[in-house]
Amino acid sequence: MEKGKISAAQMGIMMYPTIIATAILIVPAITARHAKQDMWLSPFWASLIGFLIVYIAIQLHQLYPQKTLIEYSEEIFGKFLGKVVGLVFLFFYLHTSGIIIREYGEFVVGNFLLHTPLVFVMGSMILVCSFAVRSGVEVIARLAEIIVPVVIILILANIALLIPDMEVENIFPIMGKGIMPSLRGAIIPQGWFAEFLLIAFLLPYVADHHKGKKWGMISVTTVMLTLSFINIAVLFVLGGITSRFIYPAFSAVRYISIADFLEHIEAVVMSLWVAGVFVKIAVFYYALVLGTAQWLNLSDYRLIVFPIGFLLLLFAVWSASDLVELTHFLGHTSPFYRISIQLGIPLILLFVAKWRKRASHQKVTQQG
Repeated sequence: MEKGKISAAQMGIMMYPTIIATAILIVPAITARHAKQDMWLSPFWASLIGFLIVYIAIQLHQLYPQKTLIEYSEEIFGKFLGKVVGLVFLFFYLHTSGIIIREYGEFVVGNFLLHTPLVFVMGSMILVCSFAVRSGVEVIARLAEIIVPVVIILILANIALLIPDMEVENIFPIMGKGIMPSLRGAIIPQGWFAEFLLIAFLLPYVADHHKGKKWGMISVTTVMLTLSFINIAVLFVLGGITSRFIYPAFSAVRYISIADFLEHIEAVVMSLWVAGVFVKIAVFYYALVLGTAQWLNLSDYRLIVFPIGFLLLLFAVWSASDLVELTHFLGHTSPFYRISIQLGIPLILLFVAKWRKRASHQKVTQQG
C-alpha cells in the first residue's frame, strides 16, 4: 500500500512539529494556571508519558514488524474486536485532526486574517495537506526535514531576542509550594506527548527500524526541552499574568524591539508556525488515511484522501462553537480523552500480545 521508506531520523524529525506546533500556542497558558512560576518544570513530568508511549509502540512493532496499529489490533484481539478497536482509533484521529485544524483556523483568523471566513482558512490548509498525503510518507518526511531546522532556529532566535525584556526573578520561589503545582501543570501537556503514538503508523516504513527507539526517544527529549525553554521565556517576560493570555508565547514575541528597528516580527513567526502546523496536520491526516484504507482492506489509500479531507473540514467546524469552548475542552477534558485512547488501549494491546506469545510458546514447548 505504501511503497515509500523513511529513516528513523526522519521519523523523529516528523514527530517534532507534530507535537510542538500547537503545544506552543495554548499549553503555556494552561500550564501557568496550575503551575504558576513552576510552569517550566511541567514538561519534564509530562514527557514521561511520551517516553512510555514510544516504548510501547516499539515493543508492539517488534512483535508485528510489518504492520501498523490498525493491522495488529486485528491480530491481537481477533477480527471482530480488532475492527472495533481500529474504528475507535480512526474516529479518535478524525476528531483530533479536526480539533487541530480548528486550532489553526482560530489562531490565524483571530490574529491576522480577521475578515476571512474560518472555513476558507481551514479548507485551504486541508487542501494543501491533501497533496502532501497523496504523495506519500517520503514527501512528508522530506518537507519536515526542510521545515524543522528553520523552526528550531526561529524559536532559539526569538528566545534570544526576548532576553532584554526578561526578568529572572519571575521564576522565584522555585517549588515554593512543593512539587504538586508543577505536576498539576503537567496534566494538560501529557495529552500532547501522548500523540507520539503516531509512530506506530510510521515504524513499518522505517528502513533502519533498529534505530526507531533511539530516534523516538530523541524526539520526545527535544520536544520536552523546547516546551520547557518556551515556558521559561514566557515566564520571564510575562510573569504572573501568563495565564491571562490565550497565546502567551505569541504575545511575548510582540515585546521584541531591538533599537526601534527590529519590531513586529510576529508575521515572520506566523509564517514559520504555519509551516510547522502543516507538517502536524499532514502527519495526522496521513495516519488517518492509511489506517482507514487498511481497516477497509483497500489496495491504495490515495483513493480516499480527498473524501477524508472533506470529513476533516466537517469535524473542524463541528469540534467547537467558538474559541472559548475549544480552549475549555483542551484545558479540561482533552488530556483524559487523549491519554485513555493513546496510552490505555496500546497498553492493553501490548499485554494481550505478550500473553498470547507466551501462551503459544508454552504450547509449542509442550508439544515438542
